[in-house]
Amino acid sequence: MKILLAAVFALLPLASIANEATPTDLDPVAQKRLIDLASELRCLVCQNQTIADSNAELAVDLRREIRAQIKAGKTDAEIRNFMTTRYGDFVLYRPPLKATTVLLWFGPALLLVAGIVVLVRVMRARRRAADAAETPLTDEERSRAAALLAGVAGDERR
Repeated sequence: MKILLAAVFALLPLASIANEATPTDLDPVAQKRLIDLASELRCLVCQNQTIADSNAELAVDLRREIRAQIKAGKTDAEIRNFMTTRYGDFVLYRPPLKATTVLLWFGPALLLVAGIVVLVRVMRARRRAADAAETPLTDEERSRAAALLAGVAGDERR
């Protein structure tokens, strides 16, 4: 009995360390709002995942923040505004079209067009070079080439 009592007293400090359990049985409407909002926001640590998909500490904290704001009665727009004010438009998977996000929206298309333009120019230059290589020499060019070759051959004999 004394050993059992000693074990209980030895483990008692661990009970104070335990965290409060997070409620998982939110009402279905609040849970759906949480999932929808978390699916629209980018994890700032992972960057290629939503905070709904990420297990990073920051994503867990952001989900907890969204849950607290839903409990406080905030609308979805107010929660999105809070997140963008705090973390910028980068936190949104679909940032709004404005002057600071134009490259996010049109950058990939511009890079594709630039790549096509460069490809077309390179192909045309290659075609011109191939056409120039196939053109027969004129009589003047032949005689000049012969003179140059004769001069090189004469220098080698010396």
